[in-house]
Amino acid sequence: MNTLLLLQDLDLRIESLRAREAEIPKQKSKFDIHRKRLAAELAEREEVRKRLQLEQREAEIDIEAKQSQIKKYDTQLFAIKKNEEYQALLHEIEMLKKQVALKEERIISIMVELDDAKARLVEDKQRIDAEQKEIEVQCTLIDQEFSEAAQERRQLETQRLPLLGQVEPGLLSRYQRIRAAKKTGPAVVPLNGEVCSGCHMHVPPQIVNEVLAGKLHACAHCGRLLYDRDNFPDNDR
Repeated sequence: MNTLLLLQDLDLRIESLRAREAEIPKQKSKFDIHRKRLAAELAEREEVRKRLQLEQREAEIDIEAKQSQIKKYDTQLFAIKKNEEYQALLHEIEMLKKQVALKEERIISIMVELDDAKARLVEDKQRIDAEQKEIEVQCTLIDQEFSEAAQERRQLETQRLPLLGQVEPGLLSRYQRIRAAKKTGPAVVPLNGEVCSGCHMHVPPQIVNEVLAGKLHACAHCGRLLYDRDNFPDNDR
């Protein structure tokens, strides 16, 4: 029984380490989400800058085209004989000049917005780079924690193997069946007075007396094996 309790202690520690190994990668997945959010934020800032630059370039091209058209109309004025046609063309030139003026005003606004966007982009890049570096540090620590947990688990599994051959086969089989059924937690638990410390249900007095006398019994409620701490002082847990 002493050996079985030692085996269970190792199994519980291995179980805890496996749970840590399963949980640790979830921490990294949170950082992956954070990385994507930062990348999306930076991409959005870049997109704002590119959009403004494109709008500025399109406005400049439009101004060039309208100014070229104005020059063409100015030349045509000298060839027009009818006053109505002359006035209509003057009106068209005036409309084009107003459109050019509006575009020039927009370009000035774009340049101001662009300066602000570039300044903000620089600031955001610095902040995001700092956050990315901190994420890398945290991920390195997580990888280290995972590696240490895996290494400790493997060491415990190595220590566990010799104990398997030292436990009476029938007792080992019962222990393993209970462990498989319970999935987690101990399969062998001490009595707490007249209560099973595994499920906290009362144990019949006769069973209690037999367990106190050193006989092996399973709890009728949860199926766990019961033992008395006083009979195994070296494994008081």
